[in-house]
Amino acid sequence: MRHYEDYPGSADAGRTARRLVLIGIAVAYLVVLLLLPLITVFAQALAQGVLPYVRAIIDTETLTSMRLTLTVAVISVPLNTLFGTASAWLIAKHDFRGKGLLLTLIDLPLVVSPVIAGMLFVLVFGARGWFGGWLSEHAIKVIFALPGMVLATTFVTIPFVARELIPLMQAQGREDEEAGLSLGAGGWRIFRVVTLPNVRWGMLNGVLLCNARAMGEFGAVSVVSGHIRGATDTLPLHVEILYNQYNSVGAFATASLLAMLALVTLGLKSLLERRHPELRHVRPLATM
Repeated sequence: MRHYEDYPGSADAGRTARRLVLIGIAVAYLVVLLLLPLITVFAQALAQGVLPYVRAIIDTETLTSMRLTLTVAVISVPLNTLFGTASAWLIAKHDFRGKGLLLTLIDLPLVVSPVIAGMLFVLVFGARGWFGGWLSEHAIKVIFALPGMVLATTFVTIPFVARELIPLMQAQGREDEEAGLSLGAGGWRIFRVVTLPNVRWGMLNGVLLCNARAMGEFGAVSVVSGHIRGATDTLPLHVEILYNQYNSVGAFATASLLAMLALVTLGLKSLLERRHPELRHVRPLATM
């Protein structure tokens, strides 16, 4: 007696059915968790028409929050680009004692709650913190001001550039750099002429992700900012304030700006990966 699997057509039909079911589950999952909330944001933002939406966008406090968000990102993203590139080059191209510890520290912001990170900065730089007295004596304000917001944002975005570049640099190996050394080139020249051109697209990919995370950060910035309206509110904090005031159009209009940023970031990332497939196909990070 032949089994069901003995019929090639039936087996193929069964595999096709299972594949379609799995695809359907995945699509439904993404629609419910991603697509519907995204559509809801824009639908609620435009619920009363285009004119109220535009008014909410050009509101003075919204524009102030936008400028502050951009300022924080403009400072924190270049800092993490420099740190991420340097640490990735150090980890991927050199062997040294403590490499595993450095990797652990880079990953630390991924496992620490942003709220906890903000509280730690308050304990260190707040009025009663470790450096609070010295900062007060020199009239330097960190917490409830721009410096604290930059510190908190920089902390939570540390891994993005580094983790994008480390496996890419490891996949490329050290042969090109060693050839440059054999020709008498110095370390900085090798990095600038050999290493950097090979990873520039991966770096750009990491910068895009870092920037999106910096502009959308809420937890850590919320703790260190003090929620001073019109002074220390970034766009995510401004959305919360408007929503708590039952200003749904203003809240969703501001949220739509962040949603558009996410969509632009996703589009640019997809474009980079399509033009440079090596960004998707790199070796896993070696065990340290």
